[in-house]
Amino acid sequence: MFRVSQQLDFCYGHRLLNYEGKCKNLHGHNGRAVITLEGLDLDHRGMLVDFGDIKRVVRTWIDNQLDHCMILHEADPLLPVFQQHQQPVFAIPYNPTAENIARVIFEYTHQQGFPVVEVTMWETPNSFATYSGPVKK
Repeated sequence: MFRVSQQLDFCYGHRLLNYEGKCKNLHGHNGRAVITLEGLDLDHRGMLVDFGDIKRVVRTWIDNQLDHCMILHEADPLLPVFQQHQQPVFAIPYNPTAENIARVIFEYTHQQGFPVVEVTMWETPNSFATYSGPVKK
């Protein structure tokens, strides 16, 4: 089994609904997503996946969709305010926790055809969450 990982850093803001700690307020993070791909076979170049392809597809998507954006639950009452004022916002169908942001990145990477097995989302230098799924054959 071969495994490769690529680290992608980005900045984002969020807040959590139905939460009583500090994270119920709008705030930001310097996040880090570590995307791990896995497979049994290498291509004719001896690669599982070219790191440049991960960067071209997933890094570009993160830069365009998540970097320097507010990531909010689609039911967040502040979402229309951000949209009305043409502020960068990315809405997801669940609370924008590190766990769910990892899931969003995993699902996008999987949809693009990469053999992703897990995404680890570092919210701070000391705190991270991982979402994993089956190897795409």
